[in-house]
Amino acid sequence: MSNHTYQKIELVGSSTKSIEDAVQHAVAKAALTEKNLRWLEVVETRAQLEEGKVAHWQVTVKIGATLEG
Repeated sequence: MSNHTYQKIELVGSSTKSIEDAVQHAVAKAALTEKNLRWLEVVETRAQLEEGKVAHWQVTVKIGATLEG
């Protein structure tokens, strides 16, 4: 196993469907500008409520990517 140095970014993904969908949105957005994505950790999960029901999920994730060079 070789040594790596990682960069960590924090994003908030959102979805009206599910927590997993919110995470996928954050990862997809990160993949547009970042290379070598390797892992993520879910830091916070919250939801917007409307009329006593979950209307919108928000998930804060930290995504790690290996730095090149």
